[in-house]
Amino acid sequence: MIVLNTDFGLEGPYIGQVKAVLHREAPAVFVVDLFSDLPAFEPQLAAYLLAAYVGEFEPGTLFLCVVDPGVGGRRRGAVVQADGRWYVGPDNGLFNVIARRATDLRWWDIDYRPARLSASFHGRDIFAPVAAQVARGDAVPGIPVDPALRLDTGWPGELARIVYVDRFGNCMTGIRAAALGDQARLQAQGQTLRRVRTFSDVAPGQAFWYENANGLVEIAVNQGAASQELALGIGDPVAIGA
Repeated sequence: MIVLNTDFGLEGPYIGQVKAVLHREAPAVFVVDLFSDLPAFEPQLAAYLLAAYVGEFEPGTLFLCVVDPGVGGRRRGAVVQADGRWYVGPDNGLFNVIARRATDLRWWDIDYRPARLSASFHGRDIFAPVAAQVARGDAVPGIPVDPALRLDTGWPGELARIVYVDRFGNCMTGIRAAALGDQARLQAQGQTLRRVRTFSDVAPGQAFWYENANGLVEIAVNQGAASQELALGIGDPVAIGA
């Protein structure tokens, strides 16, 4: 299985072009769309978000991930194997959190170059063909490197920022709920939020935080949009109180 994660959006030709390459190069491999709206131009925010979702997939799954503001520049491409799952995409921090939390880790710098390579669409021209090759079971088209040379150890264990806003206006943070106690309070845009189990535990219109289905601290409003009610957006900070 190849799981597709990008900031491309569903509008326009980009997702379709990537999928066309995957179908051409690995027609027997099933492709799943997970995120087409990762935080645009924000590999760090996407890194904490992706790390919360990959555990739902079986070992052997390949994640094709593209949030690539440095496309065409000096940044490398990477193939990563972490705890039995594969990751292909730009080496710009996108796999940093997944790799740091892994107990079994291998890393390759991609050296594949197609005959036709655009300056601005490496998702189609490099990462999709490489993902297809790895998913087919071919040798990794890259140079093995020590993962320690590629990891940024300065990132926090938990990221106290909004990393995703869903269509309901719920605001996910880069904090794992397991890192906080039941009595922990969050400060967001001047408001103090307490933890509850789920939406129906509070009155309509009330804001709160809870552990979402993938283990992240999420800020929500019962039958409302936290993004609007609290004026929260991608990248906004939150603070953890007692």
